[in-house]
Amino acid sequence: MKSARLATMGHIAYRTIGAIVDSGTTRFRVWAPERKQVELVICDAPVVPRAVPEPCDAVLDVRRMTREADGYWSVDAADLRAGALYKYRLDECPDETFPDPASRYQPFGVHGPSAVVDPSAYEWTDSHWTPPSLERVVLYELHVGTFSPSGTFRGVQERLAYLVDLGVSAIELMPVADFAGERNWGYDGVSLFAPARCYGPPDGLRDLVDSAHAHGLAVFMDVVYNHFGPDGAYANAFSPFYFTDAHQSPWGRGVNLDGPHGTAVRQFFIENALHWVNEYRVDGLRLDATHALVDGSPRHFLAELTTTVRTHSRRPVLFVAEDHRNLRTLLEPVDAGGTGIDAAWADDFHHAARVHTAGDREGYYADFAGTTTELARTLEQGWLFTGQHSEFLGHSRGTDPAGLRPAQFVFCIQNHDQIGNRADGARLHHHVDLATYRALSTLLLLAPATPLLFMGQEWAASSPFLFFTDFDRELGRQVTEGRRQEFSSFAAFADPQSRLSIPDPQACETFVRSRLDWRELEDPVHAGVRRLYSRLLAIRRAAGVFGEPLRGSYHARVLDDHTVAVEYATGRLVVIARLGGGSGEVTCEVAGSLPVRLTSEDPEFTADVSPLALARDDRGLHLRFERPGALVLWAD
Repeated sequence: MKSARLATMGHIAYRTIGAIVDSGTTRFRVWAPERKQVELVICDAPVVPRAVPEPCDAVLDVRRMTREADGYWSVDAADLRAGALYKYRLDECPDETFPDPASRYQPFGVHGPSAVVDPSAYEWTDSHWTPPSLERVVLYELHVGTFSPSGTFRGVQERLAYLVDLGVSAIELMPVADFAGERNWGYDGVSLFAPARCYGPPDGLRDLVDSAHAHGLAVFMDVVYNHFGPDGAYANAFSPFYFTDAHQSPWGRGVNLDGPHGTAVRQFFIENALHWVNEYRVDGLRLDATHALVDGSPRHFLAELTTTVRTHSRRPVLFVAEDHRNLRTLLEPVDAGGTGIDAAWADDFHHAARVHTAGDREGYYADFAGTTTELARTLEQGWLFTGQHSEFLGHSRGTDPAGLRPAQFVFCIQNHDQIGNRADGARLHHHVDLATYRALSTLLLLAPATPLLFMGQEWAASSPFLFFTDFDRELGRQVTEGRRQEFSSFAAFADPQSRLSIPDPQACETFVRSRLDWRELEDPVHAGVRRLYSRLLAIRRAAGVFGEPLRGSYHARVLDDHTVAVEYATGRLVVIARLGGGSGEVTCEVAGSLPVRLTSEDPEFTADVSPLALARDDRGLHLRFERPGALVLWAD
């Protein structure tokens, strides 16, 4: 841990809520517009962590707060420093105290007292860090709790050199905002400003970010603004206006972005984003399920968020949205009527590839035929649905992506959702052979879009990624039943008895099974896949074709029912991938005599080699595949 320096950040306009340490004084400020009285309760450490909100184990002091305009309450305390524990008492209710909705740390869990944190005490070493442009980003999504044996920020930090050697340029942390229990995906966060104490203290996360920058890696953080988790979300105790009946979401009532008191709610989430960007120096934010952020205001919340964060951040910030609507306005600048989001997860590529290679047909896969025509069109456009009718949704989906840059589309063949939302948490290579997996990986990593890898994908990790939680007994029982009921419409789980085989989210074993086994890298089969990923990412870095700003700098072609090719306009890089169909011959027109740099069947990538036969003549390159495979031609 680095030594601390006693310095202040000075007054920063965005730091308006929570316990704010500034110039030797800690200001406590909270939004509670309907409350008649709010008191600051200074606490001693609890004897044991609490499962429900209770009075502090030992009250050291109580201070009445002053009501400000717009329903805020505040009090200054010159005698309280970093590490002080506190809660709030509302309307003289002595039997109940609540943690701060903007707490920077919950050392005893989300039901316990909040701790004062002084972010200025951390000594950063990244003053010369320059984050990569969007066109240079290769994302590596990971879950802190299952990425390493320790399941901590330190555990991730210890493997940064490995990620650099792999060739990614950015890590994307699944949500780290604190949650109830000791294990969770992170999308049930309730203390949105507090890093989960089971991963480490706030400075542990700062160490991770600082070290990542020293290694040349950007850090993206997944944040959730469309709902709070079901246990420990005490914002509603302070204000009934965080949610509204005017909008509904998959999690219940919608977040109040456009109703009475919606301005304060918007400010809460915007300040949270600035908190991660400025106090932890993350380089990008991945915004969860932005389609669930319903806002009828003249200026959409997302536009206000991106504009405000960029205005008040110290460094460039990239925003990535998860949004299934395929809306071009999401990716257009604010001054052009868009929201200012830089890039979006474009799942059409995953879905079309999954249908073609693994044959999935249920759920949203029913909208996809999985043909190479669909794949080529998606590679060209960024997404497949540009206004066509979706049978799954029952209405049209998508808009014309013309003019958007290829880097604005994030492609993957695995992510936490596409693995973890399967009943068995199976990864793609659990359902397709490794030859197909290597071929599709080659196409992904050298496609024009921004690639995203999910932890362990690069060595075809055997561990599943299951859905796991650690709620109290009754809520946990409901989650387990709900998880199993969720799959009742799938043929494999139509029988209630078959649903009992779905792993219990509440079982500790479910979490443990999801942890990566790093010993697998010593196995020749896993090591071969890992070498392929590293070689492909090295080509991506060196090829110099991925910074092209517009569509037209590349072309995707269908060679037959199972084979596609991507050729870049510079004429220096061509990728040919056969994704199924067994043996077959194809011809690809290739300008010049580009050298073959690798095939996915090279001995360094697999011991079970099935070489590609190739020949050249005036018509181009003639290839014979004995099974799925890929070829990369590149003139360096």
